[in-house]
Amino acid sequence: MTPSPTAAEQAYELTKELVLSGELPGGHLFSEGTIADQLGISRTPVREAFLRLQAEDLLTLVPKRGAVVVPVSPGEIEDVLDAREAIEVAAVKRLVRRPDLIPQAVTDLRAALETQTGFADADDLERFAEADEAFHRTVVAAGRNALTLRFYGTLADRQRRMNVHALGPAPELVPVVLQQHADLIDLIEAADLDTFATALRAHMDGTHRR
Repeated sequence: MTPSPTAAEQAYELTKELVLSGELPGGHLFSEGTIADQLGISRTPVREAFLRLQAEDLLTLVPKRGAVVVPVSPGEIEDVLDAREAIEVAAVKRLVRRPDLIPQAVTDLRAALETQTGFADADDLERFAEADEAFHRTVVAAGRNALTLRFYGTLADRQRRMNVHALGPAPELVPVVLQQHADLIDLIEAADLDTFATALRAHMDGTHRR
């Protein structure tokens, strides 16, 4: 039987979800009591959760007032995009060297895109953002490099938050993103590394560097 999460873990998961989903936007000040009341717990475990989230650069604690959500900064966006681009292109480079892996990669990516399309059809931006990260993680997984996949996984929360930040004010980009994902799959299937790298950069620029 899986043990029940502690009060501090519940507070951590709830607060993190509110931040990543954009329900608590960057710059928003809120109190420990807000989370404590929502969960029906004391403020002590909430304080512990806030400390964890501050260590993850998601919150800044304000003495006697609560915490402020750290906005997504241009510098953070650039750092994440540069890391993603390098890792995803490296994964496809491996696929080009191992063409026997390409059919399975294409199958997995089309399944990931179908899932993401379903969330777009349901107008569910939060799940769409999660599915977007999953799509790109599938590209990395196809390269069969456990080290880079593990590192890429550490970017997941930042990617999801960046997606909500970028697409929330511009829902018209959602079908564009889906088409670009379909194009990236076609380029992988064609083993066209150079065009894939160019298309990936344009995809990231259009979504996050507008």
